[in-house]
Amino acid sequence: PRAVYRLDEATDFVCDALPAESQARLTPGEVEQLLVFHMRWLHAQGLQPDQVVDRPQDIDTTVVVTEDALTAYLLGEAERHDVDLLDDVDAVNVVAAHLSYFEAIGAIGAQAPLDDVIE
Repeated sequence: PRAVYRLDEATDFVCDALPAESQARLTPGEVEQLLVFHMRWLHAQGLQPDQVVDRPQDIDTTVVVTEDALTAYLLGEAERHDVDLLDDVDAVNVVAAHLSYFEAIGAIGAQAPLDDVIE
């Protein structure tokens, strides 16, 4: 099946997948904003096409995404855009749930071996 990303569907998926503590602290609107920040970050890494098209991306090099780098970016964007995160763990939980959504729609590849991630 072809991966089709829908922001409203992703927001619902992530909201449902979050631990209860994060659900209690984040509104659906805040979750959606964090997902948009995540998608912008992916685009900056070359993992999202410039235009929405119904075809696989042309990626010929392996890109390793670390959750720490992404979480740090999300925390910075949240602060810059006045998204009030009461606990940094909420950003971590949103990242994990969003990556689960990508996996559910078949939009991401396998996890890299730990040796490839550690510098």
